[in-house]
Amino acid sequence: MVRLGIIGAMQVEVETLVGQMENCHASEKAGSVFYCGVLGGLDVVVVQCGVGKVNAALCAQILCDCFAVTHIVNTGVAGSLDAALDIGDLVVSRDAMHHDFDCCKLGYTRGQVPGLEDLAFPADEALVQHAFAAAEQVNPGHTRIGRVASGDQFISSGEQKEQIIACTQALCTEMEGAGIAQTAYRNGVPYVILRAISDKADDSSEMDYPTFEKIAAHRCALVTVTLAQMMKKTT
Repeated sequence: MVRLGIIGAMQVEVETLVGQMENCHASEKAGSVFYCGVLGGLDVVVVQCGVGKVNAALCAQILCDCFAVTHIVNTGVAGSLDAALDIGDLVVSRDAMHHDFDCCKLGYTRGQVPGLEDLAFPADEALVQHAFAAAEQVNPGHTRIGRVASGDQFISSGEQKEQIIACTQALCTEMEGAGIAQTAYRNGVPYVILRAISDKADDSSEMDYPTFEKIAAHRCALVTVTLAQMMKKTT
């Protein structure tokens, strides 16, 4: 049986999903509320993890250990690292990596976690294709597949942005995805990250983010519902 774990960092990223669930019941673990029920006909568990990679990884592990999820989707907003990506556009992860993990002086590549061979954690190809199809259904012609870069920083300067682009070649940056990706990778659970662009991750971010956060988050939630419906049809 397919059970989809859905992780969003903030209330605005999960409230639409929880509001559309059927047979929903909640339980609390490690300070987060996990909502179990049915979304788009699919068995799901939705959780607001809180901001940052540690919170995200913690909730991803709980989904694996306590709720027996078979797949994980991370939904939410991100800052664009590509000039062709505008606010409201969507990114589906090909893979995800840490942009703030730095053991370079020990001989590792920037972003590489010691003890792990992969610099970036690959998303599940079937989930990527489902997520892309769902995004195109919601917002045709405005979806890209590529790398997601994560760090425990809100990126709001052009200098930070250029540094992240140089070391990751990612399409967007946010604060949770790589923590979820690494956890899924270690547990052998298929995952994908789905992000809507809320800002340009530069000097305009502090103005754009509060304005577009809710719009972008709700668009991403709608895509996540569509993704659940598509997964139900193929199971």
